[in-house]
Amino acid sequence: MLKLLHAILLGLFGAAVIHIAILFLLPTYSERDVWAAMAEEAAPYAFVRLGEGNTNPLLAEEQNPFFETAACRFDLERGMVRLTSAERVPFWSFSVYDRDGFNVFNTNDRSATNHALDALVVNAAQLLDLRKGVPETLASSLIAQTDIEEGMIVIRVFVPDESWRIIVERFFEDLRCEAL
Repeated sequence: MLKLLHAILLGLFGAAVIHIAILFLLPTYSERDVWAAMAEEAAPYAFVRLGEGNTNPLLAEEQNPFFETAACRFDLERGMVRLTSAERVPFWSFSVYDRDGFNVFNTNDRSATNHALDALVVNAAQLLDLRKGVPETLASSLIAQTDIEEGMIVIRVFVPDESWRIIVERFFEDLRCEAL
């Protein structure tokens, strides 16, 4: 009976030590997320290529060998965000994530006019202002309304084979993420 009590107390003490250690380590590990890694790599509204070529381990994970990926951070308090690229590729998609990594919007080239990438990310107030009078340059843009202020846009482009690599690279060179 004494050995059982000793084992239970030892187990409780060990669990308490582990939980306290986790609480002390939590601030250290909570700062090592994709948002922080993106902030180290580039300023807001600048695209960072994700995948094998990136030196940051959080941004270097290769998810699918047939897709090339890039991401940019934005802040809707500075104005709506326009996402454009004039180059045509076989398939593109973009997703909007909040600062914690939750997907709040996604679409692909099948929703766009002529399969061209021209999109706006706006909040509700900006959408109301936009509907009062859409400028001619934004008339054919996809509109992604979100309830977030800060976030990330992730672009994925399909590369069917190596013969498309040059076109995909031109797509990423022409890719813009701008505050309006």
